[in-house]
Amino acid sequence: MNADLGAPGTNVDAADRAPFSDLRRALCDLLIGRETLIDRLLVALLVGGHVLIEGAPGLAKTRAVKLFAQGVDGVFSRIQATPDLLPSDLTGTNVFRQETGDFDFLPGPLFANVVLVDEVNRAPPKVQSALLEAMGEGQITVGKTTRRLADPFLVAATQNPIEHEGTYPLPEAQLDRFLFFVELPMPDAADERLVLDLALGEAAEPPGAEALSAVGPDQLAAAKNQVRCVHVSPAVRDYIVRLTAATRGEGAGGAAAAAIEHPASPRASIGLATAGQAMAWLDGRDHVVPSDIRDLAPDILSGRVGLTYRARADGETPRAIVGTILEATPVI
Repeated sequence: MNADLGAPGTNVDAADRAPFSDLRRALCDLLIGRETLIDRLLVALLVGGHVLIEGAPGLAKTRAVKLFAQGVDGVFSRIQATPDLLPSDLTGTNVFRQETGDFDFLPGPLFANVVLVDEVNRAPPKVQSALLEAMGEGQITVGKTTRRLADPFLVAATQNPIEHEGTYPLPEAQLDRFLFFVELPMPDAADERLVLDLALGEAAEPPGAEALSAVGPDQLAAAKNQVRCVHVSPAVRDYIVRLTAATRGEGAGGAAAAAIEHPASPRASIGLATAGQAMAWLDGRDHVVPSDIRDLAPDILSGRVGLTYRARADGETPRAIVGTILEATPVI
């Protein structure tokens, strides 16, 4: 991350942004009503983050990630989490070759650019912990050997909030490795009709491989350099810190923190700033505005605050508390 968080007057190159704008539009055509999720995935790709997607079955969580992966020129892998999964099923393992008498490393599905972990809360704690090093440091360790993962490396995990039997809730340390926590709502009737038309159309004539033009490694590298140069003014930085500090009981929004047992760490502030840079760049701006931060804050902060037992018993949710903090915290 650029410590200066951008300099004033940096120009956004339209040519560098064009492949991402094209991908954004194409995904919006294929994923009805999922514009927010598409933006979160694109931002995560640009800043090296990861995305946790929560929603009921049938809301296109897996479809969204698979289509997004088609738009990235790289390797895609899918892991279906189950209670009997082992850490080596993700990281890979050393295999003995009888003909040579040596051990060869067989890479697991984490050695990919976009990794979909379906129903991550069905994976046992040992498997969830195997993701920690990969998501936090971009590497995995098997035995005594540490291996770097691909670049880019993005984990998009899904979970179903309405099933609890046979699941293992993600611990706070695991949740903190995700940049975004996206909740998918049920579509309204108008969007659902469009989804139905799209599904029937695809059943009659499946889309070809050319439906999405993939963003190449050079294009992604150029875009990342531009994103790092997007300016974050001192006023916006102060606003970011006020929001994060409010989860610890400070400032005008601090009253809502009475319901918070585990507040957000400085990692949340860094995430808000870098995600704001990427969002501004995708929108063609060379600077972050407060509305970028307000839009991103619920999906960044809600997974990083843990509520008290009393608040949970009263039916409060982290997203609702973050909303209260946003309303109470002044922009300037």
